Amino acid sequence: MAHYDLITILGPTASGKTALAVALAARMDTEIISADSRQVYRRMDIGTGKDLSEYTAGGKKVPYHLIDIAEPGTKYNVFLYQQDFLKAYQEIRSKGKIPVLCGGTGMYIEAVLRGYRLMPVPENPELREKLSGKSLDELAALLSAYKALHNTTDVDTPKRAIRAIEIEEYYREHPVDARSFPSLSALTVGVDIPRELRREKITCRLKQRLEEGMVDEVRGLLAGGVPADDLIYYGLEYKYVTLYVTGKMSYEDMFIRLETAIHQFAKRQMTWFRGMERRGILVHWIDASLPAEEKVNRIMQLVGE
Repeated sequence: MAHYDLITILGPTASGKTALAVALAARMDTEIISADSRQVYRRMDIGTGKDLSEYTAGGKKVPYHLIDIAEPGTKYNVFLYQQDFLKAYQEIRSKGKIPVLCGGTGMYIEAVLRGYRLMPVPENPELREKLSGKSLDELAALLSAYKALHNTTDVDTPKRAIRAIEIEEYYREHPVDARSFPSLSALTVGVDIPRELRREKITCRLKQRLEEGMVDEVRGLLAGGVPADDLIYYGLEYKYVTLYVTGKMSYEDMFIRLETAIHQFAKRQMTWFRGMERRGILVHWIDASLPAEEKVNRIMQLVGE
């Protein structure tokens, strides 16, 4: 076991990765580090699917990190995530434990596993002014001149596309210096869920979250001073529910378009994970339909090997 610094559990939305990570962490008496780009935000609970009640196994709470660490409306990013990950990682390792990294944000996971060397990118008011009148298609074309658009969330809205161009332009003018990030020996496990089952669970979970008060959650965030544009920037549930709450979309249209967007998002997640494999990260895939104990046993066997 000692030759691994980290165990990673990844998978698309609705694959059951959190429940598996909790069961594994409980078995190993360790702690979880979240790799979810939206669960970092406080008071964004239902829409991000935090399901904090899941962090309990056998009546025992499993400690977690990097959930509820930023205010809604702020722009958390992969650079900040790396810094926060290292703090949590070092804290857990200081206890003699192997952390379990769990999530579905492929860029965050890969930034840790491959040790991305990043730097903070300041806003560029002049560039933003220059791009402000351009359409989303025009912005996507400009961004594609910098890089291949593997991550379509970069062109989900004009605001996202402009920020992505701003980052690429900064990196072009300021080459990234070697930045210290530890090389980790990680065991990476993927939860493999059949496409049709994934789609069924996504639809069921969306209905459940709406029943649990996701619309009221968005109303509360807006009433609390979070600008609608910022919620739309976060995408998926917050984008479409905000459009509904602000009267720009009917409830029926919101549900249909959001359901489709989540299905597309899950597909993009799997595309990213398969890309990680092509880029040299070995992922051991485990069938999502297996009983929880058997999945944990299989991971423990891999740890032992």
